[in-house]
Amino acid sequence: MFRFPSAALAGSAFALISLISGDVAAQPAAYVPNLQPDSSGWQHPFGGEFPAVQGSALPVKQDPAHPFKTPQESWRIGDVTNPNLKPWAKEAMKKDNDEILYQGKIQFTANSSCLPAGVPMFALGVGPFFILQTPKMVVFLEEGGQQVRRIYLNVPHSANAKTSWYGESVGHYEGETLVIDTVGLNTKTVVDPYRTPHTEKLHTTERWHLIDGGNGLEVNITVEDPDTYYQPWQTYQRYQRGNRTLSEFICAENNTNLFDYHMPTAKKPDF
Repeated sequence: MFRFPSAALAGSAFALISLISGDVAAQPAAYVPNLQPDSSGWQHPFGGEFPAVQGSALPVKQDPAHPFKTPQESWRIGDVTNPNLKPWAKEAMKKDNDEILYQGKIQFTANSSCLPAGVPMFALGVGPFFILQTPKMVVFLEEGGQQVRRIYLNVPHSANAKTSWYGESVGHYEGETLVIDTVGLNTKTVVDPYRTPHTEKLHTTERWHLIDGGNGLEVNITVEDPDTYYQPWQTYQRYQRGNRTLSEFICAENNTNLFDYHMPTAKKPDF
């Protein structure tokens, strides 16, 4: 993967606002929290895994028999004894763990494969990402790979949502909070850094709001999939303001010599 520096995306971001909303001045009078009040993006200071929430079923954590040190020294190996996982998910994860631990397989990550992260994995991205708020839509722009999430405001879900990498997200504001409800996620994505699989019944609810006097952003997440988990579980992530505007970050699918993530490869040059 290579990073190509270029001009900031601020101009294109405002152009996107115009395309989505037409006249920004036409926003409704109702109060809307400003989740992106300047040109800097939100960044994840830590990354890693989803933390537990008291009173909730536990998210998948690192297998204590294989402690995680650093990405250079160890892999993310999920603890398949998590009591909230259903048997098929445990079996799939154990197979994946064994291939990594004993057969030399490289740990899969969407970022290394130039693939969309999906939801809720989007929340673990280090960023920076930018939030565009318009009367009818909220757009998350992720610097890495130029990924885009679209949240349609004040509308119901489709009767039969077509599955996709980021699913179908609808949202609304509740006071200071942007609430996002997502369904229709395809099974090409994983739930967490431990590569926990899911079914098309995966359903997430995110509640995004400012913290620390507007200097931080927090999302509270509820994850449910009755075919993968016995109970829904909750987690959260926090972000801090970056110190620059977004730049182009091109994910080049050319690392097949090091990794085998089944990335598409052209049989002959385009020119």
